[in-house]
Amino acid sequence: MKSIDHTRSKQTALGIGSFIIAAILIYLLWGDARGLTAPPLTPILIFWLLVSGLIAGVFGSLIGVGGGVILLPILHFSLGYPSPLAVGTSLLIVAFASASGGYGHFIRNNVHMEAFKWTAPAAIIGIFIGSGLFILLADNTPLLTLLLGIAFIIPALLMIWESLSPLRFQAGLDKLKIKQPYMALLGIITGTLTGLLGLGGGYLLVPGFIYLFHLPVVISMGTSLAVIFPVSIIGSIFKLGGGYVDIMGALIASAGTVVGSTIGASIIKYFKPQFLKLIFSLYFLYVSIRFIL
Repeated sequence: MKSIDHTRSKQTALGIGSFIIAAILIYLLWGDARGLTAPPLTPILIFWLLVSGLIAGVFGSLIGVGGGVILLPILHFSLGYPSPLAVGTSLLIVAFASASGGYGHFIRNNVHMEAFKWTAPAAIIGIFIGSGLFILLADNTPLLTLLLGIAFIIPALLMIWESLSPLRFQAGLDKLKIKQPYMALLGIITGTLTGLLGLGGGYLLVPGFIYLFHLPVVISMGTSLAVIFPVSIIGSIFKLGGGYVDIMGALIASAGTVVGSTIGASIIKYFKPQFLKLIFSLYFLYVSIRFIL
C-alpha cells in the first residue's frame, strides 16, 4: 500500500513539475497568444477552464478515453471557443494530460512495448497527414464542425454496444481475426483524426487495443497514453504555428487536467466501467448531434 501511495505521489509531483517546465517553455516560445477568436480571459472563464480541466482529467481516467474528447465539446459549446480554436486548444491540453498519465502507467509497467512499436510510428505519420488536412479545413468551420459531429458518433455507438451487450460485442470483434501488423493501420487512423480533430485518440486506441488485440484494460490505457503523448506534441506544434491555440486557456485547463487525472486514477476502483461508459456514450451521442445540427 505504501508503495502504491509513493508511486502516486511521485506521479503527481512529476506531473506538476512537467507541467510547470512545459508551461514556461511554451510561454517563452509563443508568448501569451490566445488566437484571434478566443473569448476574453475573464475571472469567470479562468474558473470554468480549471473546473473543465478537472472534470476532463477525472472522467477521462475513469473511462479510459483521455481528456480531449470530453473537454473539446465543453470548450466549444459552453465556453464559446470556435471549433478550430477548440480543436487546437484541446490538443495541447491532451499533451499535458498524456505526459502525466503516460508516465504513471510506464513506471507501473502498463505499457505494451510491442503494441507501442507498431502503433506509435504510424500514428506520428498520421498526425502529419491530419494536421495538413486541418490547415486546409480550418477556415471552413461548418465542414470541420460536421466532421467533429461524425467523429463523436464512433465512441458513442461503440460504448453503447459494449455496455449493453459486452459478450456479443467481443464475439463480433473476434470474428475479424485482426493481427498485430494492423496496429499500424489503427495508428495511422488515430494520428490522422487527432491531427484533424484534436480529440487525442484515446477513444479509438483503448477500445482498439482491448477488443481487436485483446490487451488487458489497464495495459491498453497505458499504451494508449504512451502513443498519444508524442502525437499530441507534434499536433500541438502545428496548431500553435497556425495560431489555433489559446495558450493561456490551455495552460489553465491543463492545470486542472493534471490534478484530475491523478484523482481519477485513485478512485477508479470505486466505479463500474460499464455503467460509466453507458453514461458517457449518451453524452457523446448528444455532442455529436449538437455538432451536426
